[in-house]
Amino acid sequence: MSDIYQIYGHDAHEMTLKLLEASHAIRLVPQGGSVALKPNLVIASAPDNGATTHAGVLSGCMEYFQAHGVTDISVIEGSWVGDETMRAMKCAGYDRVCARYSVPFYDLKKDAVRKVKTAVGDIDICCRALDAGLLVNLPVLKGHCQTAMTCALKNLKGCLPDREKRHFHTMGLQRPIAALAAALKPGLCIVDSLCGDLVFEEGGTPVQTNRMFLGTDAVQIDAYARALMGLSPEDVPYIELAERFGCGRASWCPEDLINLNNPSDAAAYPRPSGKCASLTRNVRENQACSACFANLVRALYATGLHPRQPLFIGQGWQGQSLDGLGIGKCCCGAAACASGCPPTAEQIAKLLQEHA
Repeated sequence: MSDIYQIYGHDAHEMTLKLLEASHAIRLVPQGGSVALKPNLVIASAPDNGATTHAGVLSGCMEYFQAHGVTDISVIEGSWVGDETMRAMKCAGYDRVCARYSVPFYDLKKDAVRKVKTAVGDIDICCRALDAGLLVNLPVLKGHCQTAMTCALKNLKGCLPDREKRHFHTMGLQRPIAALAAALKPGLCIVDSLCGDLVFEEGGTPVQTNRMFLGTDAVQIDAYARALMGLSPEDVPYIELAERFGCGRASWCPEDLINLNNPSDAAAYPRPSGKCASLTRNVRENQACSACFANLVRALYATGLHPRQPLFIGQGWQGQSLDGLGIGKCCCGAAACASGCPPTAEQIAKLLQEHA
C-alpha cells in the first residue's frame, strides 16, 4: 500500500508545497523528464465555487519542481464539452500563475491524439498526457450527478478529445473511466478538497472542508475520497474496476495516512444528500454527456420544477420520437426541446417553465 499525505488549512500554495516536500515527490520525475500538471478545469468557474482546482495548487507544484531543477513543466487540460478551455483557464486565474512561473498552458481540445488499446477497446488519448515524464493529477473532490463523485480517476477524462468524451457516455462511464486510468497511470495525485461542491460537479454550492491530500496510487486516493464522502463501493464502482484493470489498489487503512498537521481546520463531510437522485426522478437518461446532464440538474434545482412529462436526455435517443420534453439536440424528436449541444441551464429552465 502507498502512503497518503494529508494536510489541513486554507492556503493552497503552501499546503501543496508541504505535501510535495514531505513526500519527496521529486524522486518520481525521470532524470531529465518533463512534468505535466493536470488540474480540474471542467467549466469556466472560479475555484471558490467548488468546481475547479485552485490556482495555488498549480503554483505550489511549479515552485517545488522548478526549485528541484525541473525545467520542462506544463499545464494540460481540456474543459468539458460545450465550454472553452482558455476561457475557463483565465476564470480560474491560471493565466497569471503560468505567466509568473513561465510555464506554458496547453488546451487538450487542440492536442494530437494517439489510439491506445485498453480493457474496453481502443481509446483516443491526448499525446501530451501520454508523453509526460510525470503526469501530476490535480483533481477536486466533489459530487457528480452521474457517478456520485469525481476525484483522481474521473479527472483524467479531461485528457480526451471531445469526441472521445462523448463516446465514453455511450459505454456507460464506469468501465471507460477505469480503463483510461489504467492507460495513463498518473504518477502523482494531489487532491484539492478545500471547498469542493459535494453535489454538483459544476459547482455553485461549495462546502468548506479545508484539506488536501497526496498519493501515488490514484485508485487508493479515490477509495479514500469515497470514504470521506460517505459513499459505498456500490455507489462508485469504477474504483474497483480500476483495480481489476491493474491501475492500483481500491482500498486504504488508517495506517496509510500521514497527517502533516492537526485536523483542527477541517470540516466534516456531510452525508450524501441524495439531491441529484431526487431531482432526476422523472428523467429518462440514455448515454447523456456530463455537461448536458449537469445543466439539466442545475435547471431542475434552480427552478424547483418537476414536470409530469418525462424528460429525455442522451445520445441514445437520437432519431426517435419521444413523448415528453427533450434536453439537447440528441432529443429533438420530442414535442418540445431545449436544443443545443449542450443546452445551457437557462435554456432548459425556460423549457421547464413553459411546460410546468
